[in-house]
Amino acid sequence: MGSAPYPAGEWKGKGRGGLQELGCMPWKVGKQKGAGGGGGGGEVVVGAEERKSRDPTDSQQQQDLSSSSSSLTSPLPPQPSLTPPAIYHEKQRRELCALHALNNVFQDGTAFSRDTLQEIYQRLSPSTLVTPHKKSMLGNGNYDVNVIMAALQTRGFEAVWWDKRRDVGSIELANVTGFILNVPSNLRWGPLRLPLKRQHWIGVREVGGVYYNLDSKLRSPQPIGNPDELRKFLRQQLRGKNCELLLVVSEEVEARQTWRSDG
Repeated sequence: MGSAPYPAGEWKGKGRGGLQELGCMPWKVGKQKGAGGGGGGGEVVVGAEERKSRDPTDSQQQQDLSSSSSSLTSPLPPQPSLTPPAIYHEKQRRELCALHALNNVFQDGTAFSRDTLQEIYQRLSPSTLVTPHKKSMLGNGNYDVNVIMAALQTRGFEAVWWDKRRDVGSIELANVTGFILNVPSNLRWGPLRLPLKRQHWIGVREVGGVYYNLDSKLRSPQPIGNPDELRKFLRQQLRGKNCELLLVVSEEVEARQTWRSDG
């Protein structure tokens, strides 16, 4: 399966407003139709052509007035860009969900490759055919947490295992690059869903101010929402059986333990 960027604007969650475009009405001199002359405050703009024919200096006065009005008009504030950021979403191929989760969290299809993870696997288990890393020698995927952690370290990041006994409200979201969940998932044989489950890696991260579920088995990125909605999503996932959560953080954040807000 291929992968393609998706406009983040297409996946905004329910009840989320779009950007509003700012503008102003142009200042315009109008000509009033009908009998009778101008009156009251419309004196400057009404009947200007008639006065021009009587007073040769009126044209210059009107020009000066327009120039003065233009100089008094405040400039428009800079308008925000209405182009939504792109979302990278790598879809499921073979049993490479660990690879897809990593690339989706980094929003970069070149961050890791199958060859990279295979090399890490061989380094971790150089002489065994069947290993705790749940990985066949064919290079078709199904890598475990040890391979993910080692892969992250090659890019200066760490995987922090989250203790499910703690509430996710104590995660300092601003210091977390992304999340990788390990969840049970139904096995498929082509279009058929088998009555069996297997562990599956999914990536979650923020793009353009919105958190997204970037599960490689989804047809498109699934919006989760704001930080409160993300915490709700994580709580629901962690209540499930055999679900684990990894926080993807920089080496500096891990060293200082600033991924946690409770000190």
